[in-house]
Amino acid sequence: MAGGQRRQTYRYIEGNTARKLDVRRAMEEQPRKKLSNETRKNRDRAYHMNFGYVIFLAAALFVAAYVLIGYIRLQADLTAQVEQIASLESRLNNMRLANDEELVRINNSIDLEEIKRIAIGELGMTYAAEGQIINYTNESSDYVRQFGEIPGQ
Repeated sequence: MAGGQRRQTYRYIEGNTARKLDVRRAMEEQPRKKLSNETRKNRDRAYHMNFGYVIFLAAALFVAAYVLIGYIRLQADLTAQVEQIASLESRLNNMRLANDEELVRINNSIDLEEIKRIAIGELGMTYAAEGQIINYTNESSDYVRQFGEIPGQ
């Protein structure tokens, strides 16, 4: 062949089945690389674990187990607290609803006309006259202490 080119030949197989390849035999036929002594020693060291390394791995396993168990406990506590909060919120909402219903019932049962009739008719109360109302402002505290009579009465 001219120019150093290699000619490739292809075989054509007739039929509807492909030939079976024996991969295992092909791998066995390939020549194995020889390992250097240093490489072989490094692999042997990697396969064998010394006592200190085993202790280190065991300690790491125990630490990881302790941390994971603590995490699971915290998750369980958190879940329990969330459920308790939900229960208390539900109880609070029920109490508010009952309180509002009781307030409406009380307000509906009050008859202001009956109260006015008893106050004026039986107790002798009257509406305040023009000069009886005295406005007082106290800017220093929330309540007023009366140490004497109010002028004008």
